[in-house]
Amino acid sequence: MSLNSQDIARIANLARLELQPDESERMLARLNGFFDLVEKMRGVDTSGVEPLTHPVATVQAVALRLRDDVPSEPNQREANQRSAPAVERGLFLVPKVIE
Repeated sequence: MSLNSQDIARIANLARLELQPDESERMLARLNGFFDLVEKMRGVDTSGVEPLTHPVATVQAVALRLRDDVPSEPNQREANQRSAPAVERGLFLVPKVIE
């Protein structure tokens, strides 16, 4: 994928940016460089490669310090919902904003 100067102008307009011509050319070069890198990465065959839990795991064993998933706070749902204008079956009721 390669961008052109019209693409940069459209992106700048959508982002509400005013780019000078030299800035626009610099941005075009940077974005196209990024897309070139992405295309190179897509070309790498990763079939059979296991995902890593941590990037350092490629050079040394990493022991993840995970804690047990246990609740540390008491359930205070009812106390938290007392000030809500409308609650139904433990859920906050809000007005519909999209029709």
